[in-house]
Amino acid sequence: MLRISDLPTLNAVLNGTSAVLLVTGYRFIRQRNVRAHRACMVAAFTVSVLFLLSYLTYHYYAGVTRFPGRGWVRLVYFAILISHTALAALVPFLAVMTLFRALKEQFPRHRRIALWTLPIWLYVSVTGVVVYLMLYHL
Repeated sequence: MLRISDLPTLNAVLNGTSAVLLVTGYRFIRQRNVRAHRACMVAAFTVSVLFLLSYLTYHYYAGVTRFPGRGWVRLVYFAILISHTALAALVPFLAVMTLFRALKEQFPRHRRIALWTLPIWLYVSVTGVVVYLMLYHL
């Protein structure tokens, strides 16, 4: 049985999985393997939705988690957290728009927005894991 205290670790795993799927999906489209690209990107979207549900559940029950570090590491943590949070607010909109354009077979428009969505989504996924590591394992 999953406990509330297990959710931060689950969230980090989901973020890491999303990052791997995004990179793999990108590699597939560069190889012109549209079917595998689509599967990876739909999986990345699904994993990210599961992350968001888990994240919101955790913070609903656990509230705010304070960073325990002091000194320069605190500055690094907050620099990463602020950029992560600001960009994370964009990811759901960008991801839905990018996915919608692909499903509608609007591939030139899909590609244009994907050029922005991929690096932002990937940054958010990776920094999500970094924030977790800094918050719970420093």
